[in-house]
Amino acid sequence: MDTAFLAGRARTRLVGIFGASDSGKTSLLGAWYLLVGRGICPDGISFAGSLTLEGWENIAGSLRWNSAHGPAFPPHTSSGAGRHPGLLHLDLNIHGVRRDILFADTPGEWFSRWAVRRDADDATGALWLSNASDILIVVADSQALAGPKLGVARSNLVSLLRRVAAERRGRPVALVWTKADVDVEPEMQQAVTQAADLVLGRYQTFRVSMHSAPGQAPYNNGQGLVELFEWVLTVPEAPFRSASGAQPERDMLRQLGGVYA
Repeated sequence: MDTAFLAGRARTRLVGIFGASDSGKTSLLGAWYLLVGRGICPDGISFAGSLTLEGWENIAGSLRWNSAHGPAFPPHTSSGAGRHPGLLHLDLNIHGVRRDILFADTPGEWFSRWAVRRDADDATGALWLSNASDILIVVADSQALAGPKLGVARSNLVSLLRRVAAERRGRPVALVWTKADVDVEPEMQQAVTQAADLVLGRYQTFRVSMHSAPGQAPYNNGQGLVELFEWVLTVPEAPFRSASGAQPERDMLRQLGGVYA
């Protein structure tokens, strides 16, 4: 994908999704792509093209029904794929204005290391994403927070929330509970919410699932996916500067090598 071409066009919005390994980041991207392909978009938003259709198909293929099996989660995003996240592109018509939107598909291991140490050598991709993103999404994995290692999952999530808060610089942030069809104990939900309130202050909360709610029509639309997608595309961006004081996005996109063809 020619990111230099995109960087030279109208303003490009980069969406960073921050979360632990297997928390549902790639599945979220794949679900959005499939909904857009079916014409299920927020009101006033429509598909106008993509420079990374092969990359989208690679992550969304597992979510489709086929002759052999039903939908499954996409393969794990490898942490050995390079020092920059893979970027997926959508050209969208948003209320009459064409916008280039980039979504980062990033290994969760990077964020685990970055949350502990900002400049860790094996988490440079997470640091790059935190500097370049216009929109920040922090993923809370409902399944992990309700599972046998829920204490570890909560501790790791709180560390990530603290790191994102330290790097935020006024940008829009959402806390997204993935796999929301899994019940999380109220005490755990309260603990996570209190931690987010403390470090983030102002943020949005969404609950999403690949599974439709019982009795929901039309079927196979999941839960909360369209609402989150609309927020991602329409929330006003806040001007921000990198830690060094420079506005980073254009130069970073021109220099980026780790993108999906």
